[in-house]
Amino acid sequence: MAERTRPARRGDVRPSAPRPRREPDPEVTRRRGLVTLGAVLLVVALLTGGPWVYARVVAPQEREPLVLPEETHEPATVAGPLDVEGTWQVGPGSEAGYRIDEVLAGEAVTVVGRTQEVTGALTVTGGMLTQVEVAVDMAGVATDESARDAYFRRALDTTTYPQAVFRLTEPVDVSGLATAQEPVLVPVAGTLTLHGVDRPVTLEVEARRTPDGVQVAATAPVVLEDFGLSAPDLGFVTVEPQGTLELLLELTR
Repeated sequence: MAERTRPARRGDVRPSAPRPRREPDPEVTRRRGLVTLGAVLLVVALLTGGPWVYARVVAPQEREPLVLPEETHEPATVAGPLDVEGTWQVGPGSEAGYRIDEVLAGEAVTVVGRTQEVTGALTVTGGMLTQVEVAVDMAGVATDESARDAYFRRALDTTTYPQAVFRLTEPVDVSGLATAQEPVLVPVAGTLTLHGVDRPVTLEVEARRTPDGVQVAATAPVVLEDFGLSAPDLGFVTVEPQGTLELLLELTR
């Protein structure tokens, strides 16, 4: 009896003829090799030259110190004597912060923190500056890097010590500001409260009358250790032990 052929069923695997092996395209192989090499070189560059790239390319341009802005009004608009007597408030547009140098894996970077959360008042009696209290919200101070700001807030414990405060300790003669057409330079001695620690500091102050009031720019050196703070040294970044406090105040009645 002749053998009957079973009809093919769905799912049966039929043997197929082997496909001829294709040789890799030399041009494709070369391109893949170049891409792989480029990726490896990029990783090496980031690991070894990342700090240089950050300091020279990625990091934003260093912000200028807080100084008196260029005058935009005519001298005649501030002609005549200025009544400096009384209480002056720290008004809108005031700014404060710090400036400190750090070395990031061998590359020098100047870190600048800024905030406009500044309040306070000054009192002039008989041509003498007799009272000053200026407060800065330290939790609001920001640089170009959020991770650095978070470390800054932890180091200062801004939850416990939210403000830095400057208070006058010695009267200062500011009577010359009443008639001066140029900025007046005066040292102002006081106490800086930072991180819950009080230390004497002297602000180098430059004051100028304006049509709307008085502008004041001030700086003072700050040694971190004096306020119970340690300059962080994380191996790849080292912070200098001393920085500069900066103030730019818009004083109004």
